[in-house]
Amino acid sequence: MPAQLLILDAMNLVRRLHAVQLNQYAQPEAQLAATRAALVQATGKLLGRFRPSHVVAVFDGAPVGFRHRLYPEYKANRQPMPAELSGYLDELQQALLQQGISALLSDSEEADDLVATLACRLARHGGNSVIVSTDKGFCQLLGPHIQLWDHFGQRWLDEAHVQQKFGLSPQQLVDYWALTGVTGSNVKGVPGIGPKRAQKLLQQLDNLDTILTITATGKEQNTVQKHKNDALLARQLVKLVDDIELGVNLQQLRYHNQTKEP
Repeated sequence: MPAQLLILDAMNLVRRLHAVQLNQYAQPEAQLAATRAALVQATGKLLGRFRPSHVVAVFDGAPVGFRHRLYPEYKANRQPMPAELSGYLDELQQALLQQGISALLSDSEEADDLVATLACRLARHGGNSVIVSTDKGFCQLLGPHIQLWDHFGQRWLDEAHVQQKFGLSPQQLVDYWALTGVTGSNVKGVPGIGPKRAQKLLQQLDNLDTILTITATGKEQNTVQKHKNDALLARQLVKLVDDIELGVNLQQLRYHNQTKEP
């Protein structure tokens, strides 16, 4: 079935494409031009594959959001975007616009929350979305109306993938990451609770609220209860927000095939 809405996690796509060009070209100008060409090629393939009725590319426009205010060390371990690429984003957005793909970004909200809001808002009305990203954080959104496609691996990151990788359902992932933390975002989680212990707790007790509220029957559960505040903070940091005021409607994202030569 074609996707009704194709949502591109633009910076996930752009940064991975740009990283490839760093190894191919010595001069920044050549690297950027090659990134633009690779982006146009990739999005062209995605449009052909999914044949969406609507499409949008979501960019990061908020270097500091509510998560940074809650936890100043949030994403402190991330490598900043290369300055030359940052200065070239307008050109990349124009290249996408020539393909009929509008860019969406916010001065106050993270791109991941914009993606979640778009997909979940449409799902609540019975509409279907395909999110294009390698970011496992979007797996928490998986459901009958929301799918996740890894363009680079050419595979679905679906419920079967989540079960194989985590031994859990997509609905349990937020609580799983609340326990284990997320290294890539510098979210700490609960000290001493790694993937295997988190998986065991959630397989036994289903969710973090139950782990925190019923009488502890084992060392791991007792550890989580002692570090309740750490777990609740981590959960707030890893859970995507799906009710942001976007300022756009679905009609504005309708895809009109207007591809031009780059």
